[in-house]
Amino acid sequence: MAMTPIEQNEASAGPARGTGVSLWKQIVERIEADIGEGRLAPGTRLPTEMELAERFGVNRHTLRRALAALTDQGLIEATPGRGTFVKEPPIRYPIAARTRFSEIVSGEGRAPGGRLVRSLIEPASAAIAEALRLPPGQDVLRIDMLREADGVPITVGSHWYEATRCRDLDLLVASTGSVTRALEALGLGDYRRLETRITARPADEEERRLLSLPAGRTVMVVEAINGDAQRRPIQYSRARFAADRVQLIVKN
Repeated sequence: MAMTPIEQNEASAGPARGTGVSLWKQIVERIEADIGEGRLAPGTRLPTEMELAERFGVNRHTLRRALAALTDQGLIEATPGRGTFVKEPPIRYPIAARTRFSEIVSGEGRAPGGRLVRSLIEPASAAIAEALRLPPGQDVLRIDMLREADGVPITVGSHWYEATRCRDLDLLVASTGSVTRALEALGLGDYRRLETRITARPADEEERRLLSLPAGRTVMVVEAINGDAQRRPIQYSRARFAADRVQLIVKN
């Protein structure tokens, strides 16, 4: 069986001691080179910490420091239950009149996925009522979705709809895994972007859990109003993107 680039590096020479360069920095440089020169492709799963420590001839504390540095640089990412992977380049995510997650991700050559996190009927807050042009306190349907690319969580979004206009939309989302296909089933598939606002903040506890983010990471918050052909609002959404996994592109 052919050796991986990391195994080849280890076989040729481990980190050199007594050079004045820390062992963990030498490991970082080795893996950086493998990624930069294409020997470790995006999506490649790295060996376990124990295996890497043995291959580089260092203790696990030294190895973890190297992996932490590579993570901070955005070169690798640990996903709970799956392992540590070479990060895919950020998804180019255009925000235009017609913005569709599945189409964008598919266009990047990656497989879109999603699941319903929760749905409930709640009274419209002042902000949601204003966005949907409803009286404050009127019932709205809230749908929270987690969206993925190649199994990697990209965004968690909360979407609000006029409850009477979009009855059973949550059931359609649960069965299709897609907000767009669910709206199409209600005859509302040709919705268009009316307004977008983008801010950034630290991810909260639930966002870190759903997006598999370590503490201290940032999410980009994209608030949007989508409407029908008559520009009547259909949906108000608040999507939180893992900031290092997407590149938002605003198109005129």
